[in-house]
Amino acid sequence: MPPRKGTSNAEPRFAIAIMAAGKGTRLKSKHPKVMHEIGGKPLLQYVIDAAKSILPAHDIFVIIGHEAERVREAMAGNGVNFVLQAEQLGTGHAVMSAQQALASYDDVLVLSGDVPLLRAETIRAIRDFHLQQHAAMTILSAEFPDPTGYGRIVRKKKTGKATDEVDAIVEQKKLTSQQAKIREANSGIYAFATKPLFDNLRELRTDNPHREYYLTDVAAILARKRARVVVLKVSFAHEVAGANNRLELAQLDVEARARKAAELMSNGVTIFRPDTCVIDSEVMVGTDTVIEPFVQLLGRTRIGADCRIQSYSVITSSEIGDGVHVRHGSIITDSRVAQGAVIGPYSHLRPGSDIGQEAHVGNFVETKKAKLGRGAKANHLTYLGDAVVGERVNVGAGTITCNYDGVNKNTTVIEDGAFIGSDSTLVAPVKIGRNAYVGAAACITDDVPADALAIARSRQVNKEGWAKAKRQKAKAQLATEDTE
Repeated sequence: MPPRKGTSNAEPRFAIAIMAAGKGTRLKSKHPKVMHEIGGKPLLQYVIDAAKSILPAHDIFVIIGHEAERVREAMAGNGVNFVLQAEQLGTGHAVMSAQQALASYDDVLVLSGDVPLLRAETIRAIRDFHLQQHAAMTILSAEFPDPTGYGRIVRKKKTGKATDEVDAIVEQKKLTSQQAKIREANSGIYAFATKPLFDNLRELRTDNPHREYYLTDVAAILARKRARVVVLKVSFAHEVAGANNRLELAQLDVEARARKAAELMSNGVTIFRPDTCVIDSEVMVGTDTVIEPFVQLLGRTRIGADCRIQSYSVITSSEIGDGVHVRHGSIITDSRVAQGAVIGPYSHLRPGSDIGQEAHVGNFVETKKAKLGRGAKANHLTYLGDAVVGERVNVGAGTITCNYDGVNKNTTVIEDGAFIGSDSTLVAPVKIGRNAYVGAAACITDDVPADALAIARSRQVNKEGWAKAKRQKAKAQLATEDTE
């Protein structure tokens, strides 16, 4: 960090203030604006993450107002400070509310909590530019294709050429016909030297349609007093875009997810048709994993190397080991799948499932709080709930663990090497011993010893000629009805 003029060796004390007090009025929402999500996390979290890559958390101050306690609680794990703006009377008033908290700092960066795509590199650039220019105020600007609605940057000129110095930020309604041609717009992101900022904040007025204190007016106040006000233009305007309505929120979500997909691909992940995939910002994926079109990877999902995730699968906050194959249409939530396992197609792993190495969970199999050992297989049409399944167990099609007795959930234990015949019903609590067999269509209510065969169904009885007699009886009855 470059020193301020006159402090050749000492670094200035820098703080970051994040404005996060606003309502979701234009979003037509009862929720705080900054708590709306893109890429699987709140807008405000993106800004805090970027800020924390520049400064330690104890130098970051989040200004909260609307539903303040909800925002504070959601962001508490970040270790940042919170400042309450009890009344929301504009951006200038937000900084007034934080004056006491920021008074001991030499400079402060003011960020917007609803501008989630701002990169750490850009925050660092405005900080360094501000210090190098020995500025009282530095404005981050952007050139928008259509700047309508944004305040315009009016630069000072020398010998007919625009300089980095600013005369004023002029809001849309106050633009002259000449100023309306300016495409360089205010981003709402600033750096200030705190002394001139707080010396002049009280000069802000509310003579505007919203009767609010605008932080943008500080630029004209400082320029009028011949303090140095400069501007730094960001290279890509979308980086400073905010979310003022649901359409803009959706556009930011697309951009955030595109960035995430690009990051994964640059790290060795293959993503076919990344525009069709929904990948949250906290997801991590290992090298040489292939993600097919229309996959959703959500929450804090972790996927290992050399996996294949096939189309229409949805994985939420789960851990997938190396070399796992997730076939089409599988749903995995809050679960763990170990190395080399095969899931799907159309499997449903509900929370608490733990699938062991090289295990198979096949089509239309549902698990819930089920642990499957290495090499265990449940390949078809099965429900395993509250179950502990050992290694090399084979669970036949149509098997059900009856884990709920109407009051409590109970556990089924199937030990290593057991074989469960198709269409079996295991009524928990029950234990199937090591290498035991359960005959097809059995209803098991008692424990089965190791190496035993359990048969729990009626003995088959064949009644010769019964079907023929039934058909003849039906035919005779029909003939009688026709003659009546």
